[in-house]
Amino acid sequence: MTQSATTPSSVADTGIPPIGIVHRPRQRTRLEVLGRWSFILPILALNLIVIVIPTIFSIYIAFTEWSGYGSPVFIGLENFKNLFQDKVFFKALGNNLTWTLVFLTVPVIMGLTGAYLMSGIKRGQIFFRLVFFIPYVISSVVNTQMWRFILSPRNGIGVWLAEHGIPWLNFAILGNKDSALYGVAFVDNWHFWGFLVVMYLAAMTAVDTELYEVARLDGASRFQQFWYVTLPSIRPTLVFTLLMIIIWSSLTFDYIYIMTGGGPAHASEVMSTHLYNQAFFRFDVGYAASIGIMMTLWVMITVGIFVILRRRGWEI
Repeated sequence: MTQSATTPSSVADTGIPPIGIVHRPRQRTRLEVLGRWSFILPILALNLIVIVIPTIFSIYIAFTEWSGYGSPVFIGLENFKNLFQDKVFFKALGNNLTWTLVFLTVPVIMGLTGAYLMSGIKRGQIFFRLVFFIPYVISSVVNTQMWRFILSPRNGIGVWLAEHGIPWLNFAILGNKDSALYGVAFVDNWHFWGFLVVMYLAAMTAVDTELYEVARLDGASRFQQFWYVTLPSIRPTLVFTLLMIIIWSSLTFDYIYIMTGGGPAHASEVMSTHLYNQAFFRFDVGYAASIGIMMTLWVMITVGIFVILRRRGWEI
């Protein structure tokens, strides 16, 4: 009895390689490697010019005395010693903390509430999304100027309400030390919370509807459904927005600078406006760079905490 030998054609037909034959990955040619790097190098060069070199230069400038003209004079840690003795800086740091706490609570609660209420709307939801999102896409200059007229102590909403028997808003909200920071925060929140509504609503639409059906069968109320089903399901989006709010609050500048300039009497001063004033009004660029480094460290610590918690198993 004879056995038929396996021919190369039969191997090709079955698609199974003979025993002992090992397929090695094809070596990349030099042309392929150069082609891939040709796409990466422009981005790397742009990142080097825009981010890496200015960062290194800023770190160096923080250890010098420099007005922006001439040659920097190295003075070591003198700028940082002055920084920790600067009462305005600590006032600005406290205002940054207050601003962060406000934006971690008020717009987040409003955004979650608005998104949950809108998630039950089946018809015309796109229209409501656009309405909520419009303030976010309007320029900050337009928003602030509009609200400066509304909050004007001469002919704003406070005067109108006082004429109709409601006098408690008839004062200079942006000109009062106790209310200036919260007045700007209110305007910024008006423009920002619609963005959170759209973000949370997009996450809620991806939640499995069967979870809500099971919760209803178990007798869960609307609030219990929101607390035990919706929030755990949108946790990644919620945590992401909280992290971005902390970072954005640490770097906030435009609304405060346009509306109050950090005043009155540094009542609404934050680290970014203090840095701007030091660099472009007092021409103390070295000291301004030291403030910038402290702002960077603040953001790095915040991001580092989130990274550590994730590595320890927190579901964030």
